[in-house]
Amino acid sequence: MEYISRHMENRILELSKSYSAILLTGPRQAGKTTMLRMLAEKENIGRQYVSLDDLTERDMAKNDPALFLQIHKPPVLIDEVQYAPELFTYIKIHIDEHHNPGDFWMTGSQIFRLMRGVQESLAGRVALLHMSPLSQREIIGAPCVPFTTDLERLLAERDEIAPITAPELFGRLWRGSMPGLVSNPTLDRTVFYSSYLSTYLERDARELSGSVDALKFNRFVTAVAARCSQLLNYNALAEDADIDIQTSKAWTNILETLGIIFLLHPYSNNVLKRTIKTPKVYFYDTGLVCYLTRWSSPEVAESGAMSGALLENYTVSEIMKSYQNAGLEPYLYFYRDRDAKEIDVVLEGDGKLCPLEIKKTATPDRRLTRVFNVIDKSPLRLGTGAVLCMADKFSAFDRDNLIVPIWMI
Repeated sequence: MEYISRHMENRILELSKSYSAILLTGPRQAGKTTMLRMLAEKENIGRQYVSLDDLTERDMAKNDPALFLQIHKPPVLIDEVQYAPELFTYIKIHIDEHHNPGDFWMTGSQIFRLMRGVQESLAGRVALLHMSPLSQREIIGAPCVPFTTDLERLLAERDEIAPITAPELFGRLWRGSMPGLVSNPTLDRTVFYSSYLSTYLERDARELSGSVDALKFNRFVTAVAARCSQLLNYNALAEDADIDIQTSKAWTNILETLGIIFLLHPYSNNVLKRTIKTPKVYFYDTGLVCYLTRWSSPEVAESGAMSGALLENYTVSEIMKSYQNAGLEPYLYFYRDRDAKEIDVVLEGDGKLCPLEIKKTATPDRRLTRVFNVIDKSPLRLGTGAVLCMADKFSAFDRDNLIVPIWMI
């Protein structure tokens, strides 16, 4: 299996020069450990590696963290650190005493925002990064560039990335973006996702919530996948999985904590009072969505009832990854008001709001951009908008409304 170079590599090495601790979170099998072990070899400073998946090591880290750090002296790479939050206080003491940049590299398969113990102990002392499964730019070896509707940048890029057809894009979307699948084309995708669900998802869900009915949890994850790119509806999910609404909320939180899904919140401010409050739900990996919702091939997924939702999920997750891989916070929202006016994605930055519409068409209609004016009432300026679609080349309706092929993201 060949190693696929990750956009985050330089960022990690950069941060290692100024931060004593780096915590890289993200879903299991996204490639966190593989990348850090490869970087540790490159550093060539004798960084130790220890995994808290090993129960003996985990026991020591939890019950005698001081001894654990004596045995595993920095510089050290601690894998799956979420299993021993007791370590964080001792890591803090070590950092405050020694101030050595790059002493601790840690991974966790829970999102740091939701990980217990990090905030209190390591606030200000740790660089936090999130790694998702591979982005399409990483897969094709294109440079890391956070998505923007800047005309000059898109013009400079249009000849750098080779165009792909709609069936090829759906092939990418259906296959998924897990490094294990991408770097090994002969691997059976069905077997991969089936074991991913039973080996990791169910086990981690059980650790986070104490007890999980595996059958109902599986049904729940499938119900969330069937509603990707839609408003989050706890009631409907509870009905589908035959659970109560509290469990539906708790399990949604687990999927978010494990980095399987993310929520896109609606954009609102004091002027736009008629906007709704419910977030939309997306998966980081569309291959998992296609597996759960039983689309047997890219062709069937492309012509099926969910094709628009799958394409929207793929596009939004690619925009999200483009920011995370650069180590930046993505300011992404969507817009929907009570008059049913809707914009798929609103990108905020530099005092502007850039509206984005996602459409499964190769020849978008100019009328799609009419709705962009609804956010003109906001205190921020309306920036350049774009229709993200299946066009075969970069184009524009006018200077303020661009046509961007999804393969360019």
